[in-house]
Amino acid sequence: QVHLEESGGGSVQAGGSLNLSCKASEVTGSTVLAWFRQPPGKEREGVAAIDSDGTMHFADSVKGRFSLSKDSDKNTLYLQMNRLKPEDTAMYYCAADYGVWPTLRGPLQSSAYSYWGQGTQVTVSS
Repeated sequence: QVHLEESGGGSVQAGGSLNLSCKASEVTGSTVLAWFRQPPGKEREGVAAIDSDGTMHFADSVKGRFSLSKDSDKNTLYLQMNRLKPEDTAMYYCAADYGVWPTLRGPLQSSAYSYWGQGTQVTVSS
């Protein structure tokens, strides 16, 4: 069973930054890792993903503000969030898949992922 653990959430003012971490218990050569978020009362949405070959994907709403990095030695994925806006307020989830679904369904589609973390809350005040 793959375990994902997020950390780094918190409360910040608009314009601030946060760096989220997702530590995976296992990362293989075919692993796709992603961040999703679910604002209060809304559907879960894809934020960013990194393919096994290092290709990155970002939602239009976060392009130019959020970035991804990965520490392979620590099996950890980071989401650096800059210039945060109140609409970024959400529970942020890390997701992983080890097969073909992210390629077939799209790397920012929640249905493509088999494993999920418990989430970390991000609150941005105006």
